[in-house]
Amino acid sequence: MAMDPATNSADEDMDAAMAAMGVSDPGDVQTIAEDDWGAALAEQTQAESSALQEQTSKTAVFNEFSANNKLEGTQNDIDFILDIPVQLTVELGRTKISIKNLLQLAQGSVVELDGMAGEPMDVLVNGCLIAQGEVVVVNDKFGIRLTDIITPAERIRKLNR
Repeated sequence: MAMDPATNSADEDMDAAMAAMGVSDPGDVQTIAEDDWGAALAEQTQAESSALQEQTSKTAVFNEFSANNKLEGTQNDIDFILDIPVQLTVELGRTKISIKNLLQLAQGSVVELDGMAGEPMDVLVNGCLIAQGEVVVVNDKFGIRLTDIITPAERIRKLNR
């Protein structure tokens, strides 16, 4: 039976590589490979456990909030957010017009809105509808008398219009 020259060359290359590593028995190559894998897995396990310990030490910076951990002298209400400014807007109505018509607007032009006269005005806080009301004049200034507070379900329904 004739030997394939390519197979013979591959066997010679393998023998040369094993000799360079100082291995004479092919079974020793598998043992060395297993030792390398074992060392790599042990190194990875050690790295993961140290990373977990480091992460655990970092999360201990903040204390957990509960009734037992309540700080003395703090109030249990919303005083912390009462001074945050919000923008309240009263909307008379809306409309869509083309840029051509927008450019033709001049002093005295009337823009038709979708709101009807006598219809309640929308009251928005930071762009979110929260109530409806009617326009009033107090001491020569406009104001709004709230006539209906919008429930969360109604807010969602109005957004979908």
